[in-house]
Amino acid sequence: MNNNAKKTAHEPFLHITKRGDISTAGAWSVRLIAIAVSLLVSAVVVVLLTGYNPVQVFKAMFSGNFGSLSKVRTLFQNIAMLLCISLAVTPAFKMKFWNLGAEGQVLVGGLASAACMFYLKDSLPNILLILIMFVASILSGIIWGLIPAVFKAKWNANETLFTLMMNYVAIQLVSFFIMLWVPSGSSVMGLINASTKAGWLPNLFGQKYLINILIVAVLTVVMYFYLKSSKQGYEIAVVGESSNTAKYIGINVKKVIVRTMTISGGLCGLAGFLLVSGTNHTVTKDLAGGMGFTAVMVSWLAKFNPAVMVLTSFLIVFLQRGAGEIATVCRLNESVSDILTGIIIFFIIGSEFFINYKINFKSKHKEEK
Repeated sequence: MNNNAKKTAHEPFLHITKRGDISTAGAWSVRLIAIAVSLLVSAVVVVLLTGYNPVQVFKAMFSGNFGSLSKVRTLFQNIAMLLCISLAVTPAFKMKFWNLGAEGQVLVGGLASAACMFYLKDSLPNILLILIMFVASILSGIIWGLIPAVFKAKWNANETLFTLMMNYVAIQLVSFFIMLWVPSGSSVMGLINASTKAGWLPNLFGQKYLINILIVAVLTVVMYFYLKSSKQGYEIAVVGESSNTAKYIGINVKKVIVRTMTISGGLCGLAGFLLVSGTNHTVTKDLAGGMGFTAVMVSWLAKFNPAVMVLTSFLIVFLQRGAGEIATVCRLNESVSDILTGIIIFFIIGSEFFINYKINFKSKHKEEK
């Protein structure tokens, strides 16, 4: 063999490296590009299925959110409820307690409100009934959040699986009470107290959902300062970075876990109260409508910043409602709406890869002896 023969070492065509710190403007530029691409792909899908002009597709998306006053009201109501649940899961996720049980915590909060409306409708003034519903919903959410928190703090139970299982228990609880309250056996709960409106939040200045929106707006400000400026917010951040470091500097990690999940569960219970008393005026096993899981994405995209969550909540709700309107205008079924929503969310989540990592392409070959 000729020792002077040259060997050609071929580097991979591409390799992935961890990206350094990226500016906020740069990160949002990547996300906006991903959203634009997702909308183009969605338009192509609709055009292939229906032959509609792409301009009509985007016009339908805008019309689905701002086409009328009622649509605008519903848009901001949906944003408020998604934002409320996102704020609820944020402290736990910032602490790296993977609370996937927001759906169940919202459900039991809504169930508590519905039970108060059902059993106390004739015995209390409306304002007192609403206050009792408010407290009962928050306490129910706290209990549902504390159960996995205590098991995590005491025995290091897997909180992801635990909170997921609690969702299914909450669904069955709601189904049981609906069958108990609906004698016809239809398993469909109509409007509770439709004639008397006992337990219904009143319209503020004649506007539906305005109380819900204002409550969530105040909650957003409070949560922002709680996480950014309070001692407890600092402890949550330290535990999230390293529980060992937290223990070293004297933070009681178990106490922080229990306290944080008390807050998280309580806020989810509040969301259940707002959905039952201020929005739907009834309870179903689909009360949260998947927002407990969507809230995780909202919180994550915002990097656990409540102020930025306002924007990410608007973005997600706008795109979801727009996808639904496209399916309606183009005379497509609900499955197509879900497909379009899935395409949009896929691109939004995928954009995080390009924010955190960089793809390097190689076109030259290195030679070595």
